[in-house]
Amino acid sequence: MNVKPLLAAVVVLTMASPALSQPQTSVEVTKGTGKAAVVGTTKFTATIVAIDPATRTVTLKDKRGKVVELEVGEEARNFDQLKVGDVVATEYKEAMSLSLSKTSGPRSASQRQIEQRAAPGAKPGGTIGREITIMADVVNVDAKAQTVTLKGPQGNKVDVIVEDPAQLKNIHKGDQVEVVYTEALAISVTPGATQ
Repeated sequence: MNVKPLLAAVVVLTMASPALSQPQTSVEVTKGTGKAAVVGTTKFTATIVAIDPATRTVTLKDKRGKVVELEVGEEARNFDQLKVGDVVATEYKEAMSLSLSKTSGPRSASQRQIEQRAAPGAKPGGTIGREITIMADVVNVDAKAQTVTLKGPQGNKVDVIVEDPAQLKNIHKGDQVEVVYTEALAISVTPGATQ
């Protein structure tokens, strides 16, 4: 499966989530010597109230009574296992980590897909995502503004906020850093449970 279905699923679920109750959202920030990471997680659940097998459309209802219809693509296994009353739990994670450890070599970018589908015969669900690793050059360090300007492999520049002054002291113009961006969407279905 390529990244297009992932992005489509994220867009559909992101657009659907306002139609459902306000999702539970959390952000975690971790800091260490020469490293920083931010992870954002959004979770929401809804109960299946109708299924149209001909169009592969599932109607979901949240705790507050909001209803949304979602079309389930052919890449989702075991559609026929879905039943009215099943609870669908969705978790979307987005993470970015910045390692201020010095490396050497050319600027580069690589991408890795993450995919885990439900086993045949099980309830539909699984995880899909991607991880992008970028080696970037430090082109400026502004201690007063607490920013580091990075230049990526395609020549684009971005300012990254680094709140820890000790980390800023260890990084200098001309150094290289590693940035890892990860996004993943996990969906699980629980048979006949109530919210």
